[in-house]
Amino acid sequence: MAELRENLARLQAACDNPRQQLDYYLKQGKKVVGCFAPYTPEELVHASGMVPMGLWGGQTEFQKVTSYLPAFACPIMQANLEFGLNGVYEGLSAVIIPAICDTLRCMTQNWRFGVTSIPMIPIVYPQNRTSPASVDYLVSEYETVLTMLCTITGQMMNEKALCRTIEVYNEHNAAMREFAQTANDHLDVITPRVRHTVFKSAFFFEKGEHTAIVKEITAALKEQPVHNWTGKKVLLTGIAFEPGEVLDILADNDLAVVGDDLAQESRQYRTDTPLKGGGGLKRLALQWNVRYGCSLIHELDKPRGKMLAKMCQETGAQGVLTGLMKFCDPEEYDLPFLENDLRQAGVHCTTVSIDQQSSSVEQLRTRIQTFAELL
Repeated sequence: MAELRENLARLQAACDNPRQQLDYYLKQGKKVVGCFAPYTPEELVHASGMVPMGLWGGQTEFQKVTSYLPAFACPIMQANLEFGLNGVYEGLSAVIIPAICDTLRCMTQNWRFGVTSIPMIPIVYPQNRTSPASVDYLVSEYETVLTMLCTITGQMMNEKALCRTIEVYNEHNAAMREFAQTANDHLDVITPRVRHTVFKSAFFFEKGEHTAIVKEITAALKEQPVHNWTGKKVLLTGIAFEPGEVLDILADNDLAVVGDDLAQESRQYRTDTPLKGGGGLKRLALQWNVRYGCSLIHELDKPRGKMLAKMCQETGAQGVLTGLMKFCDPEEYDLPFLENDLRQAGVHCTTVSIDQQSSSVEQLRTRIQTFAELL
């Protein structure tokens, strides 16, 4: 049990102070590349011999960023740019920005002109994924990213390294899925905040290193007796469910998280890269084409609601909480379809507004308490 607590504390420390984690790798002589959320091709960074590190914003006062982004821009992106303008990210060899929403498209140019000390590498994902040309197009985007990464390392990534990286990332996906399943038998230990910490911390560690820690946590949990949770169970969906105080409100109301569809958490790990089907770059492109259930990825049938209803049946969840990221248009567009499908399936659902910069969560407390009472 002591080892379990130590591993969880280590992951929490990385979430609390990502800068310290960045310095840890820099002191080892490693180059680190910042990866804007979500779906940055971390594999290309890893296979190039560098450490990819997620940039998920954080609580800060918006000052300089107001000259670049409007007040209604995504708070995660505003925080990222504010940190960049203030020198918080100094030491990064580059940042990669996936232009998959309006704010991220703006970020590519704002970063280029605002944070001149850290090179910016853009990537555009195809949204017409039914077209065979989408694979060729995405491979060409990956090749452009690799060319720019090569200017940092001085050498081009090789196919053997990429194939090994794909194995590392698939192993990490499997480890995260196993942890999520195991955690549901130990909801006394894996509270909503702890569960979130295990997932979020993955963005601040080299993936093989994080895999080893998560496997130790999962093994330690399996050694403990199964806990009979007498409270209620819920699923979370959205981009992120932060700050941590919001997760504490769930625990205060005897709500346990038994699954999620968060871009910051399980969405990252439910789709492996195929081990066959061509070279590494083509297989990474094929992985993009089979991702599903995300507001940032175009899908005609909007399957998220039905997917979550099925997850409720599988996990015993009695309801779904949507964390609607402030000013996130893609999530807002999905919400009516999502809620309609859940209600047709007889699943209780409610939506709470998520803002990393919020200094008070009391309004959310009332809304979540009411939701818990209705389950």
